[in-house]
Amino acid sequence: MADAFPLDYSRARADFLAAAEEAGARLRTFTLPGHSGPDGGELCVDTAYLGPSDPAKLLVTVSGTHGIEGFCGSACQTGILLREGVAKAAAGTTTGVLLVHALNPYGFAYLRRVNEDNVDLNRNFVYHDALPHNGAYDTVHRTLVPTDAAEFSPGELVANLTALRDRLGPQRLQEAVTRGQYRHPDGLFYGGHAPTWSRRVFETVVAEQVAGAAHIGYIDLHTGLGERGVGEPIFRGGRDAGAHHRARRWYGDALTVSEHGTSSSTPIVGNTATAVADGLDAGSRLTAITLEFGTQPGPEVLLALCADTWLHRHHPPNDAVRSDLKRLIRDAFCPADDARWREQVLQRAREVFDQAVVGLADTKQGEAA
Repeated sequence: MADAFPLDYSRARADFLAAAEEAGARLRTFTLPGHSGPDGGELCVDTAYLGPSDPAKLLVTVSGTHGIEGFCGSACQTGILLREGVAKAAAGTTTGVLLVHALNPYGFAYLRRVNEDNVDLNRNFVYHDALPHNGAYDTVHRTLVPTDAAEFSPGELVANLTALRDRLGPQRLQEAVTRGQYRHPDGLFYGGHAPTWSRRVFETVVAEQVAGAAHIGYIDLHTGLGERGVGEPIFRGGRDAGAHHRARRWYGDALTVSEHGTSSSTPIVGNTATAVADGLDAGSRLTAITLEFGTQPGPEVLLALCADTWLHRHHPPNDAVRSDLKRLIRDAFCPADDARWREQVLQRAREVFDQAVVGLADTKQGEAA
């Protein structure tokens, strides 16, 4: 099953569509206008649905919110939910399963965490007429994205990042960088100045395929934070009084909460679960997590993000995607040569998918505390 990890976006999409058709899923496609992949092919968000036309309960999984992280998410969706039959077995007379594949297809295809406009999609679900401000990011931006660096110098960047980490401390640096920022379009974790195409697609999916369900179990698949190979369920909502207690019953003591300081992730704004919560009918319940798989230590992941930002600042996309520097970001979000990591990811994904299916099926667990 470690071979379930695709070699590139095009193969990931082809495998997903083939597996969805074999499972009898209903497919839907949204094509990104004005862009194509490195191979000239279309860039698409695809959804696959199994279950009744009007489900009372719905399991939703999303891959590729952060493009390059789609290698892992796609493998979990295609290999486990579709080819192993987990989605088909979970779907019933009142329960549906919806898979959203490659929510950021541009980033997936070009081996980037961000989209075609350097926007971090998981910071884009905010009200853009009243943007939050992250003043701490302003103080670190020039170190992360040096504007005068015509050549990439890994040693110099490592030294500067180390000095920044020593000055601020690891926690304050992570909070400054990852919370999300809206003033530096060329920077890291930029949330954008307006709703992105991917956001509009996702809001359409929520409105037309999710909103009517009474209870939604939501899993957004990510990589890059936490202990290597460990899949951490990070609580992301919903908003009813029993949501956290319900998630704890589903996922046990492994569940973490960024706002409580128990997670590898610091608090963030504008994530995809926000769109689900905003789009639900009154009285619907949401039990939402990010399933985060650790890869490398934080400093190495940050180095890869800085290097990739520099690369795309100075080179056209089709040149950048073929650069040797891409090895850094590929290893930071989907280690290419680590079969053990892939096996750990798939095993943990099975466990979490099963927990979500059981949670949705159990009426007692589905109720608020």
